[in-house]
Amino acid sequence: MSIHPQIIEKDGRKVFVVLPYEEFLQMQEEIENYEDLRTLREEKATAHAEPTRSLEEVLVEMGS
Repeated sequence: MSIHPQIIEKDGRKVFVVLPYEEFLQMQEEIENYEDLRTLREEKATAHAEPTRSLEEVLVEMGS
């Protein structure tokens, strides 16, 4: 992804960044995807220690 930021300075210090709206939306989506992936990995690591059941066991429980 390529971004085209515009830096706004005040008293010689960089204080704001302005992005084209489409680039902002792309960055926002990338951040959301990263957060989802991080959550998924955390849950997977936690669930790894949980007991599991086979598909057959679940089907029997459901009465199929």
